[in-house]
Amino acid sequence: MKALIRDLRVLLTVALSMLLVACGGGGDDGSITGVADPDPTGNPPTPPVSYSLIEDQETAFRFLTMAAFGGSRADIDALVGRDAADWLADQFAIPYASYVDRVIPLINPGVTAFADAPATESRHQMEMFWDAAIEGDDPLRQRMLFALSQIIVANFNNARNANREAYYLDNLGKHAFGNYRDILQDITYTPLMGSYLTYVGNRKGDPTTGRLPDENYAREILQLFSTGLVDLQMNGEPILVGGEPVETYGNDDIVNLARVFTGLVYDRDRGISGWWSPMLMDEARHSELEKRFLNVVIPANTDGTTSINLALDGIFAHPNVAPFMARQLIQRFTASHPTPQYVERVATAFETGTFAAGNGRTFGTGTRGDLEATLAAILLDPTLFDATTIASDRVGKVREPILRFVHWARAFELSNVDSRQETRLRDTSSASTALAQRPFGSPSVFNFYRPGYVAAGTLTGELGLTAPEFQIVNEGSAIGFGNFMTDYIINDTPFRDRDTFNASYATELALADDADALVDHLALLLTGNQVTDASRASIANAIEAIGIRQSDEAADRLSRVHLAIIMFVNDPSFTVTY
Repeated sequence: MKALIRDLRVLLTVALSMLLVACGGGGDDGSITGVADPDPTGNPPTPPVSYSLIEDQETAFRFLTMAAFGGSRADIDALVGRDAADWLADQFAIPYASYVDRVIPLINPGVTAFADAPATESRHQMEMFWDAAIEGDDPLRQRMLFALSQIIVANFNNARNANREAYYLDNLGKHAFGNYRDILQDITYTPLMGSYLTYVGNRKGDPTTGRLPDENYAREILQLFSTGLVDLQMNGEPILVGGEPVETYGNDDIVNLARVFTGLVYDRDRGISGWWSPMLMDEARHSELEKRFLNVVIPANTDGTTSINLALDGIFAHPNVAPFMARQLIQRFTASHPTPQYVERVATAFETGTFAAGNGRTFGTGTRGDLEATLAAILLDPTLFDATTIASDRVGKVREPILRFVHWARAFELSNVDSRQETRLRDTSSASTALAQRPFGSPSVFNFYRPGYVAAGTLTGELGLTAPEFQIVNEGSAIGFGNFMTDYIINDTPFRDRDTFNASYATELALADDADALVDHLALLLTGNQVTDASRASIANAIEAIGIRQSDEAADRLSRVHLAIIMFVNDPSFTVTY
């Protein structure tokens, strides 16, 4: 998207000049195009039967950046000639690897009593996520897990308890291709969410003392996890009455729904395993009052477990859920500002629980809320494979820093990947020295950025386009990202002597004598050949400025490769999925 690229170029100018001053790099005056509906009506093109056939390397690159974390040259070449629907089917078939099963053996050895369980750092499952994202065979599930963790947020930084956090991840990961109603069910009972949104131990109201049930979870499950604040059309646009949006719920709804989430407590009878087990219902704490919210009425004296089931059924049945979830998931995978037509197509897949691909494959169980069907609709939308659409300048996605870092790692097929040895990966939240983003470390329940964020003072803002990632992709974070990536690219991170996270750059070193050949190779590998001619020339000139001395040929070739990669990962074309 030209607007996204221009905004990125403006905010990155100072940062890139500081990073590249020593190598004489600079400048970019072109654009990247994005995915969009090709005509003002929003109707997708009439596709051929195999519209999602991946016919060239550029299409393979684009699909891997949207559906996974990017890939190596081998990954790109392996996709050419395949149908994207078949790749998705393969990914959906890979069994889920439980975080709990791998985390628990690493913590609290010998501790069996719930009360004696110490707080543990929130890093074991995060290290496993880094490793899985970088070299795992299930990038689609890990990408979906990461996306869901940004919608149903429970901040790991506050809880500092690895077993609770691993259990929370499992309740997202195991349902990543399942049904969203099951996610709402299981997440409600996780000890981490109960602690994070303060409803564990929540007690019924007491008119004598004036005590009222905690409203945190009642508020956030509606506002952030299911319906949003205003009534929506299937295309995600607000329903207007008298020119004004209609509020989905009011304070009375929250007061009543808060009564539902009273009585949940940790399962202390299970010992320490209560941290990674569902919370239990303590009926003595549960409100026996009637609960009336949205279009749901739960009669007085309904038991706690039944009340929660009825409440979640009612929330899930709300017509907002499909477009609300569809738009946010599209934003996490393919487009920062999806068109209403795109949202409606994906919301329809959510509602019907099925999606038919162009090659005849059918995804989903036919049950409302099916996430396999929803993901297939997102990633196999005909507009993503249409040449006219790809040439449009209306839609694109700003890739957040974590996605870009993992793309680099997968592109160069790192060896000896062991995140436990990488102290820099334990906290990447700093904007000045790292990624401005830590997996599962959102600073609040509202995530790293808001889905409706419009960046003021930008071309995208002038056009009224949402660009959520611009809340963390800015001048300050660009410098931190550049420095962080430079350390990894040149293998100058802490514990580098432990021989982890190594890129051989064998292919790149073989091209280092020919600046244009090296640039052509990296242009495909890192940008899908969307880098501008101006940037190509700038990078090639910077490479040629490093002479290759007979006395130290190997070191000079490596310097050329390092510089070229550093310049590419700091170019706007590496940041935007088109």
